Amino acid sequence: MLDTKDFTFFESQSNFDFKGFFFKIISNWKWFLLTLIIAFLIAYNINVRKEKVYGMESVIVVKDENNPFFTANTSLVFNWGGVSDKVQTVITKLRSRSHNEFVVDKLEYYIKYETKGKYFFEDAYGIVPFYVQIDKNKGQLASTLIKVKFINDTKYELSVDFGEFPSRSLIHYVDNSRSNFDYENKVFKRVYKINEMVDLPFLNFKLFLKPTASQYVNKEYYLGFEDFDATVSKYKNINVDADNKAQSVISLQLQGTNKSRLVEYLNTTVQVLQKNQLDSKNLFATNTISFIDSTLVEMEAQIKDAEGELKNFRKGKNIFEIEGGGQFLTEKLSEFDVQKDEAERKIKYLDNLKVYLDKSVDFTVLPAPSVANIDDPNILLNVSKLIELSKERDELKYAVKKGVMFTELDVKMKAIKNVLLENISSSKSALKIDLNSINRNISKTESEVSILPEQQQEHLKIFRKYNLKDNIYNTFLQKRSEAEIVKAANISDIDFIDPAKDIGGGLRGPKTSINYILAAFLGILIPLIIIFILSLLDNNINTIEDIQKLTKIPVIGVIGKKNTENNLSVFEKPKSPLAESFRAIRSSLQFLYKKQKDEGAKILMLTSSVSGEGKTFCSINLATVFALSEKKTVIVGLDLRKPRIFGDFNIDNITGVVNYLIGQKKLDEVIQSTHIPYLDLIPSGPIPPNPAELLMGESMGEMIEELKLTYDYIILDTPPVGLVSDALELAKYCDATLYVTRQGFTKKGMLSVVNEKHKRGELHNISILFNGFENKAKYGYGYGYGYGYGYGAYGESYHDESFEPKGWRRFFKKWNK
Repeated sequence: MLDTKDFTFFESQSNFDFKGFFFKIISNWKWFLLTLIIAFLIAYNINVRKEKVYGMESVIVVKDENNPFFTANTSLVFNWGGVSDKVQTVITKLRSRSHNEFVVDKLEYYIKYETKGKYFFEDAYGIVPFYVQIDKNKGQLASTLIKVKFINDTKYELSVDFGEFPSRSLIHYVDNSRSNFDYENKVFKRVYKINEMVDLPFLNFKLFLKPTASQYVNKEYYLGFEDFDATVSKYKNINVDADNKAQSVISLQLQGTNKSRLVEYLNTTVQVLQKNQLDSKNLFATNTISFIDSTLVEMEAQIKDAEGELKNFRKGKNIFEIEGGGQFLTEKLSEFDVQKDEAERKIKYLDNLKVYLDKSVDFTVLPAPSVANIDDPNILLNVSKLIELSKERDELKYAVKKGVMFTELDVKMKAIKNVLLENISSSKSALKIDLNSINRNISKTESEVSILPEQQQEHLKIFRKYNLKDNIYNTFLQKRSEAEIVKAANISDIDFIDPAKDIGGGLRGPKTSINYILAAFLGILIPLIIIFILSLLDNNINTIEDIQKLTKIPVIGVIGKKNTENNLSVFEKPKSPLAESFRAIRSSLQFLYKKQKDEGAKILMLTSSVSGEGKTFCSINLATVFALSEKKTVIVGLDLRKPRIFGDFNIDNITGVVNYLIGQKKLDEVIQSTHIPYLDLIPSGPIPPNPAELLMGESMGEMIEELKLTYDYIILDTPPVGLVSDALELAKYCDATLYVTRQGFTKKGMLSVVNEKHKRGELHNISILFNGFENKAKYGYGYGYGYGYGYGAYGESYHDESFEPKGWRRFFKKWNK
């Protein structure tokens, strides 16, 4: 008997079988291949249906360009703050709404030009052979594509599909307002001549051909009118960054689906910025010229009056005699008059500047102090700063929404204004001292003139007035000329290093490689997760390792999958791997019987956990291998509740074990011969109402004893031990018990039942038979071959079953022929 005293039966903890999981992955390679193909097809379709996104770049530099005509006397423009402040100002302006609104409006980027592609409408700006000029004062159809089809060289068809919803919105670009429009028909179509005005309630423009237009007849294009603010918002997100190593270098980057649009926008936005910066830089000169021009108009009238008065006085008089006596005094007084006028103009400018600072908040229109010949560097500097800050604040009100930057600018302006007021006060005090000194010199000289004859005094008085006006006029002309020179000589502080240019490439997306990598990842991950979940949820016995983890009962053999339509696999294919596996079990049983020193007939019981695990199949084929070795063998069908063993032998189940046990028939009357030599069969017979009681009766023991006298091997096909107790009643007659399990069918929990029954001694000399084994980790199917008690596999020379290669092996076989 089996020595089981050293066996310890317990429930093994369920651990994840990584080796089995790996083999499952390999065995399901087709699913991995299928999911990868599907994932790559999806990725490909996503990639081809996405518009390509390009990126263009422009690089500019912000410099401090000093005017070559800059002198102490012509300082009409003063650059202050350094390059770093200018860089931040430039970046802010490039991102500002007001700046981008101007650029979008100038380029009319709210007009879409498109062509119909395979998967989507493509931006065809710069490619279409035409352009349109819209009437901004009238409404244009918004959010609807307008088809333009050229009929010939001079005509085109305009069509709009209004669909089921004829109500549409009109956009008026003059003020970006909206209005509604209803069209009665679903489709609008009309033919127009090129350059003809389209005057409709919902469209107002002229279409012009480009000079380079060619091959456009019978081709279709599409127009669209976008919301102005939405268009500006799209371009307002331009990426502007200062170089970390060279702070004065700024990089502008823009992404979109049309490279022509990107290039034109980047270059235009810089050109607009250059012009605005130069206009701001020339603001001093512009204000000064405007101030001088208005002053010169007044001076011309005064000079004409003075000149006419002088001519009238000289009529009929000896001018040489009149001028001869006081020429020296005239020149001296004229010099003092010019000095006085200059001092008074300076004081007047400072008074006006003080009043302006006290009452005004906009200092962008201040004329330069040099128009009044004020050369105080503090006043020049602070006036220049004040104008620059005021200009910056005026521009920022369209660029920022938060008031923090305004507050900072206001604080700076207030501080400069306070300093400037102090400068004005001190400068004005000094000028008054100079003016008093000039007045004393004039009074002294006039006292000398009083001794001259009356006519000479009168002439000197008129000439002084004329000479003063003339000097002042010439001074303003000189200042205006200086301002014009400064303005003409000024250049922008912003210059291109690399203008935007389409030189090929520039592709930024879609990231096709990422989509393919993601497809590969998902194509592997999805089936992997499914297999993992199925492995976790799988509670079936799939490998011998599963059995070994759950029980200490030895495995006597492994049986492959059935390879015939009926259960007579060993008889029909005696040299198949399946037959060899049953022979291996036979050898193991003989070794077991020899070890137990059993003599005479051997009784073997086969049972299982539940129906369907192949107990009857194993009973028939195990009995067959004994019979084929010329051992008298009988199969006793003891599954009285569900008899089925007789069908494969074409034997009826009218009489059988039940008839013998109830005394209706003798043993030789229920034994039936089969077509397999040395193999007999006792079917179960009719289904009784009390099968357990019949098996427990004395008649069962008597039948066994009678059979032992006639047969070498008695195979008992019993009911499942996990369902009924019948098999337990038969265990006492048996020399060995085979507990049949089936791959992928028997639940792991069922082994705990047989463990418990074996532990209590209800089942003895028990071994496990692993049925229906299929090695799914290999290509094709493999079968168990002689597992247990040292008996190894049989070589292929024993097999008469041929295997047809499958899959890629079949392909290579055909290829090699």
